Amino acid sequence: MIDPVRSVPSLKVGASSAGGGAAGAGGGASDASGGAAGASEVTLRAVPEEVPVALVYDGSTQAVMMATPADLEDFAVGFSFTEGQISSPADITELSIVEQSDGIEARMWLVPEAGQHLASRRRAIAGPTGCGLCGVESLAAAVPPPPVVPQGLVITRDDVHRALTALAPAQELNIRTRAVHAAAFFTPATGALVVREDVGRHNALDKLVGAVLRSGAAADAGFVVLTSRVSVEMVQKTAKLGAQVIVAVSAPTALALRTAEAAGITLIAIARADGFEIFTHPHRIAVSQPNTAGAGPTPGTEARHAR
Repeated sequence: MIDPVRSVPSLKVGASSAGGGAAGAGGGASDASGGAAGASEVTLRAVPEEVPVALVYDGSTQAVMMATPADLEDFAVGFSFTEGQISSPADITELSIVEQSDGIEARMWLVPEAGQHLASRRRAIAGPTGCGLCGVESLAAAVPPPPVVPQGLVITRDDVHRALTALAPAQELNIRTRAVHAAAFFTPATGALVVREDVGRHNALDKLVGAVLRSGAAADAGFVVLTSRVSVEMVQKTAKLGAQVIVAVSAPTALALRTAEAAGITLIAIARADGFEIFTHPHRIAVSQPNTAGAGPTPGTEARHAR
Protein backbone atom coordinates (compact mmCIF):
# COMPACT_ATOMS: atom_id res chain seq x y z
CA MET A 1 0.00 0.00 0.00
CA ILE A 2 1.14 3.55 -0.69
CA ASP A 3 2.93 5.17 2.25
CA PRO A 4 0.85 8.11 3.55
CA VAL A 5 4.01 10.15 4.15
CA ARG A 6 6.87 10.76 1.78
CA SER A 7 10.27 12.38 2.40
CA VAL A 8 11.25 14.92 -0.23
CA PRO A 9 14.29 17.19 -0.56
CA SER A 10 13.87 20.91 -0.02
CA LEU A 11 16.20 23.90 0.05
CA LYS A 12 15.88 25.52 3.44
CA VAL A 13 16.76 29.20 3.26
CA GLY A 14 17.49 31.23 6.38
CA ALA A 15 16.20 34.71 7.06
CA SER A 16 18.02 37.58 5.43
CA SER A 17 20.46 39.57 7.52
CA ALA A 18 19.22 42.72 9.17
CA GLY A 19 18.99 45.61 6.73
CA GLY A 20 19.87 43.39 3.76
CA GLY A 21 16.61 44.13 1.94
CA ALA A 22 15.11 42.08 -0.87
CA ALA A 23 17.27 40.49 -3.52
CA GLY A 24 17.84 42.89 -6.37
CA ALA A 25 16.85 45.95 -4.36
CA GLY A 26 20.31 46.99 -3.33
CA GLY A 27 22.74 44.49 -4.75
CA GLY A 28 23.01 42.67 -1.44
CA ALA A 29 21.62 39.25 -2.38
CA SER A 30 23.68 36.20 -1.45
CA ASP A 31 24.27 33.07 -3.48
CA ALA A 32 22.57 29.73 -2.75
CA SER A 33 25.26 28.72 -0.24
CA GLY A 34 24.53 31.54 2.19
CA GLY A 35 26.28 34.83 2.71
CA ALA A 36 24.76 38.15 3.59
CA ALA A 37 21.20 37.02 2.94
CA GLY A 38 21.43 34.05 5.31
CA ALA A 39 22.53 30.45 5.09
CA SER A 40 20.71 27.75 3.16
CA GLU A 41 20.89 23.97 3.17
CA VAL A 42 19.33 20.97 1.48
CA THR A 43 17.17 19.03 3.90
CA LEU A 44 14.51 16.32 3.85
CA ARG A 45 10.91 17.28 4.54
CA ALA A 46 8.11 14.83 5.37
CA VAL A 47 5.01 15.62 3.31
CA PRO A 48 1.65 13.83 3.21
CA GLU A 49 0.73 11.77 0.18
CA GLU A 50 -2.44 12.57 -1.75
CA VAL A 51 -3.94 10.08 -4.19
CA PRO A 52 -7.21 9.59 -6.07
CA VAL A 53 -9.43 7.08 -4.28
CA ALA A 54 -12.34 5.63 -6.27
CA LEU A 55 -15.42 4.48 -4.36
CA VAL A 56 -16.70 1.50 -6.33
CA TYR A 57 -20.06 -0.14 -5.57
CA ASP A 58 -21.05 -3.44 -7.17
CA GLY A 59 -18.49 -2.84 -9.91
CA SER A 60 -19.46 0.77 -10.75
CA THR A 61 -17.49 3.83 -9.67
CA GLN A 62 -19.68 6.31 -7.81
CA ALA A 63 -17.12 8.94 -6.80
CA VAL A 64 -13.39 9.69 -6.85
CA MET A 65 -11.93 11.63 -3.93
CA MET A 66 -8.41 12.93 -3.35
CA ALA A 67 -7.33 11.49 -0.01
CA THR A 68 -4.44 10.40 2.19
CA PRO A 69 -3.88 6.65 1.68
CA ALA A 70 -4.44 5.61 5.29
CA ASP A 71 -7.45 4.04 7.04
CA LEU A 72 -9.18 3.62 3.69
CA GLU A 73 -11.55 0.90 4.92
CA ASP A 74 -12.85 3.40 7.47
CA PHE A 75 -13.05 6.02 4.74
CA ALA A 76 -15.05 3.76 2.44
CA VAL A 77 -17.57 2.91 5.15
CA GLY A 78 -17.82 6.45 6.52
CA PHE A 79 -18.18 8.12 3.12
CA SER A 80 -20.77 5.57 2.05
CA PHE A 81 -22.77 6.19 5.23
CA THR A 82 -22.62 9.99 5.36
CA GLU A 83 -23.43 10.29 1.65
CA GLY A 84 -26.41 7.95 1.93
CA GLN A 85 -25.08 5.03 -0.12
CA ILE A 86 -25.63 2.69 2.84
CA SER A 87 -27.67 2.85 6.03
CA SER A 88 -25.24 0.78 8.12
CA PRO A 89 -21.94 -1.07 7.70
CA ALA A 90 -23.96 -4.29 7.44
CA ASP A 91 -25.07 -3.13 3.98
CA ILE A 92 -21.54 -3.86 2.75
CA THR A 93 -20.97 -7.59 2.24
CA GLU A 94 -17.41 -7.27 0.98
CA LEU A 95 -14.81 -4.49 1.05
CA SER A 96 -11.34 -4.53 -0.47
CA ILE A 97 -8.74 -1.83 -1.02
CA VAL A 98 -7.01 -2.34 -4.37
CA GLU A 99 -3.98 -0.32 -5.42
CA GLN A 100 -3.84 0.64 -9.10
CA SER A 101 -1.10 2.30 -11.12
CA ASP A 102 -2.88 5.64 -11.00
CA GLY A 103 -4.63 5.50 -7.63
CA ILE A 104 -6.60 3.27 -5.28
CA GLU A 105 -10.01 1.64 -5.54
CA ALA A 106 -12.20 0.94 -2.53
CA ARG A 107 -14.33 -1.88 -3.91
CA MET A 108 -17.57 -2.60 -2.09
CA TRP A 109 -20.29 -5.15 -2.73
CA LEU A 110 -23.67 -4.33 -1.24
CA VAL A 111 -26.62 -6.33 -0.01
CA PRO A 112 -29.34 -6.48 -2.72
CA GLU A 113 -31.57 -3.85 -1.10
CA ALA A 114 -28.76 -1.31 -0.79
CA GLY A 115 -27.50 -2.07 -4.28
CA GLN A 116 -30.94 -1.55 -5.77
CA HIS A 117 -31.39 1.69 -3.87
CA LEU A 118 -28.04 2.99 -5.11
CA ALA A 119 -28.78 2.02 -8.69
CA SER A 120 -32.16 3.76 -8.64
CA ARG A 121 -30.99 7.15 -7.41
CA ARG A 122 -29.03 9.73 -9.28
CA ARG A 123 -25.61 10.67 -8.03
CA ALA A 124 -26.19 13.08 -5.16
CA ILE A 125 -22.84 13.91 -3.61
CA ALA A 126 -22.24 17.44 -2.34
CA GLY A 127 -18.68 18.52 -3.02
CA PRO A 128 -16.56 20.11 -0.27
CA THR A 129 -16.19 23.86 0.04
CA GLY A 130 -14.30 25.22 -2.96
CA CYS A 131 -15.16 22.24 -5.17
CA GLY A 132 -18.76 23.05 -6.13
CA LEU A 133 -21.78 20.82 -5.76
CA CYS A 134 -21.65 17.62 -7.75
CA GLY A 135 -24.85 16.06 -9.03
CA VAL A 136 -27.19 18.47 -7.23
CA GLU A 137 -30.17 19.45 -9.36
CA SER A 138 -31.70 22.28 -7.31
CA LEU A 139 -30.81 24.86 -4.70
CA ALA A 140 -32.99 23.05 -2.15
CA ALA A 141 -31.03 19.84 -2.72
CA ALA A 142 -27.74 21.63 -2.10
CA VAL A 143 -28.41 21.98 1.64
CA PRO A 144 -30.98 19.37 2.68
CA PRO A 145 -32.46 19.45 6.19
CA PRO A 146 -30.10 17.60 8.54
CA PRO A 147 -31.23 14.73 10.75
CA VAL A 148 -31.94 15.82 14.32
CA VAL A 149 -29.54 14.29 16.83
CA PRO A 150 -30.76 12.75 20.10
CA GLN A 151 -30.70 14.48 23.48
CA GLY A 152 -29.14 13.38 26.74
CA LEU A 153 -25.40 14.05 26.57
CA VAL A 154 -24.00 16.61 29.01
CA ILE A 155 -20.29 17.38 29.13
CA THR A 156 -18.12 19.70 31.19
CA ARG A 157 -15.51 22.26 30.22
CA ASP A 158 -12.94 19.81 31.60
CA ASP A 159 -14.15 17.17 29.13
CA VAL A 160 -13.52 19.61 26.29
CA HIS A 161 -10.02 20.40 27.48
CA ARG A 162 -9.23 16.72 28.13
CA ALA A 163 -10.15 15.94 24.54
CA LEU A 164 -8.06 18.78 23.14
CA THR A 165 -5.08 17.80 25.29
CA ALA A 166 -5.29 14.17 24.18
CA LEU A 167 -5.71 15.01 20.51
CA ALA A 168 -2.42 16.82 19.81
CA PRO A 169 -0.05 13.91 20.60
CA ALA A 170 -2.39 11.44 18.88
CA GLN A 171 -2.06 13.13 15.47
CA GLU A 172 0.73 10.91 14.19
CA LEU A 173 0.65 12.07 10.57
CA ASN A 174 0.43 15.73 11.50
CA ILE A 175 3.34 15.42 13.92
CA ARG A 176 5.44 14.21 10.99
CA THR A 177 4.13 16.58 8.33
CA ARG A 178 2.30 19.54 9.93
CA ALA A 179 0.00 19.38 6.91
CA VAL A 180 -3.06 17.23 7.63
CA HIS A 181 -6.41 17.62 9.35
CA ALA A 182 -7.70 15.42 12.16
CA ALA A 183 -11.15 14.35 13.30
CA ALA A 184 -11.56 12.58 16.62
CA PHE A 185 -14.24 11.01 18.79
CA PHE A 186 -13.82 11.45 22.53
CA THR A 187 -15.76 9.46 25.10
CA PRO A 188 -15.77 11.35 28.43
CA ALA A 189 -16.74 8.35 30.56
CA THR A 190 -13.67 6.35 29.56
CA GLY A 191 -11.28 8.93 28.16
CA ALA A 192 -11.05 6.90 24.94
CA LEU A 193 -10.03 8.88 21.86
CA VAL A 194 -10.36 7.65 18.27
CA VAL A 195 -8.41 9.75 15.74
CA ARG A 196 -8.33 9.76 11.95
CA GLU A 197 -6.27 12.08 9.72
CA ASP A 198 -6.31 13.20 6.11
CA VAL A 199 -5.26 16.06 3.85
CA GLY A 200 -8.99 16.74 3.44
CA ARG A 201 -10.93 17.72 6.54
CA HIS A 202 -14.13 16.12 5.26
CA ASN A 203 -12.17 12.94 4.45
CA ALA A 204 -10.81 12.88 8.00
CA LEU A 205 -14.35 13.10 9.34
CA ASP A 206 -15.60 10.37 6.99
CA LYS A 207 -12.75 8.15 8.19
CA LEU A 208 -13.75 8.86 11.78
CA VAL A 209 -17.41 8.10 11.09
CA GLY A 210 -16.38 4.80 9.51
CA ALA A 211 -14.15 3.93 12.46
CA VAL A 212 -16.92 4.66 14.98
CA LEU A 213 -19.50 2.67 13.00
CA ARG A 214 -17.20 -0.30 12.47
CA SER A 215 -16.28 -0.40 16.17
CA GLY A 216 -19.90 -0.43 17.26
CA ALA A 217 -19.29 2.50 19.61
CA ALA A 218 -22.33 4.52 20.68
CA ALA A 219 -22.30 7.89 18.93
CA ASP A 220 -24.35 9.43 21.74
CA ALA A 221 -21.71 8.57 24.34
CA GLY A 222 -19.10 11.05 23.11
CA PHE A 223 -18.39 14.02 20.89
CA VAL A 224 -16.57 14.93 17.69
CA VAL A 225 -13.37 17.02 17.80
CA LEU A 226 -12.10 18.79 14.67
CA THR A 227 -8.81 20.56 13.97
CA SER A 228 -10.30 22.36 10.96
CA ARG A 229 -12.83 25.10 10.35
CA VAL A 230 -16.45 23.98 10.61
CA SER A 231 -18.24 24.29 7.26
CA VAL A 232 -21.69 22.97 6.56
CA GLU A 233 -20.72 19.48 5.39
CA MET A 234 -18.85 18.85 8.65
CA VAL A 235 -22.06 19.49 10.56
CA GLN A 236 -24.11 17.39 8.12
CA LYS A 237 -21.76 14.41 8.48
CA THR A 238 -21.73 14.71 12.28
CA ALA A 239 -25.53 14.85 12.33
CA LYS A 240 -25.68 11.72 10.18
CA LEU A 241 -23.45 9.95 12.70
CA GLY A 242 -25.76 11.08 15.52
CA ALA A 243 -23.11 12.82 17.63
CA GLN A 244 -24.57 15.61 19.73
CA VAL A 245 -21.54 17.88 20.16
CA ILE A 246 -18.82 19.24 17.88
CA VAL A 247 -15.67 20.80 19.33
CA ALA A 248 -13.51 22.60 16.76
CA VAL A 249 -10.20 24.38 17.05
CA SER A 250 -11.10 26.80 14.27
CA ALA A 251 -14.19 28.90 13.54
CA PRO A 252 -17.54 27.94 11.96
CA THR A 253 -19.28 29.38 8.94
CA ALA A 254 -22.68 31.02 9.29
CA LEU A 255 -24.36 28.22 7.33
CA ALA A 256 -22.71 25.63 9.57
CA LEU A 257 -24.21 27.39 12.59
CA ARG A 258 -27.69 27.43 11.08
CA THR A 259 -27.36 23.75 10.21
CA ALA A 260 -26.13 22.86 13.71
CA GLU A 261 -29.04 24.78 15.19
CA ALA A 262 -31.49 22.85 13.02
CA ALA A 263 -29.85 19.49 13.79
CA GLY A 264 -29.84 20.11 17.55
CA ILE A 265 -26.03 19.92 17.66
CA THR A 266 -24.05 21.81 20.27
CA LEU A 267 -21.28 23.54 18.33
CA ILE A 268 -18.20 24.63 20.24
CA ALA A 269 -15.49 26.39 18.26
CA ILE A 270 -12.33 28.44 18.63
CA ALA A 271 -11.39 25.91 21.31
CA ARG A 272 -8.04 26.68 22.88
CA ALA A 273 -6.20 25.88 26.09
CA ASP A 274 -7.58 29.07 27.65
CA GLY A 275 -11.22 28.56 26.70
CA PHE A 276 -13.78 28.06 23.95
CA GLU A 277 -16.95 29.57 22.53
CA ILE A 278 -20.36 27.87 22.50
CA PHE A 279 -22.40 28.89 19.45
CA THR A 280 -25.47 26.62 19.48
CA HIS A 281 -27.45 24.56 22.01
CA PRO A 282 -25.36 25.43 25.08
CA HIS A 283 -27.57 23.33 27.40
CA ARG A 284 -25.27 20.30 26.93
CA ILE A 285 -22.29 22.08 28.48
CA ALA A 286 -22.18 22.20 32.28
CA VAL A 287 -20.81 25.72 32.79
CA SER A 288 -21.97 28.75 34.71
CA GLN A 289 -24.48 31.00 32.96
CA PRO A 290 -22.88 33.94 31.14
CA ASN A 291 -22.85 37.19 33.06
CA THR A 292 -25.24 39.60 31.35
CA ALA A 293 -24.67 42.50 33.75
CA GLY A 294 -21.65 43.82 31.90
CA ALA A 295 -18.85 41.88 33.58
CA GLY A 296 -18.46 39.50 30.63
CA PRO A 297 -18.91 35.74 30.40
CA THR A 298 -17.56 33.14 32.77
CA PRO A 299 -13.79 32.89 32.12
CA GLY A 300 -13.02 30.13 29.65
CA THR A 301 -16.40 30.07 27.91
CA GLU A 302 -18.59 32.34 25.89
CA ALA A 303 -22.10 31.45 24.78
CA ARG A 304 -23.06 32.60 21.29
CA HIS A 305 -26.12 31.78 19.27
CA ALA A 306 -26.69 31.58 15.52
CA ARG A 307 -29.07 34.19 14.14
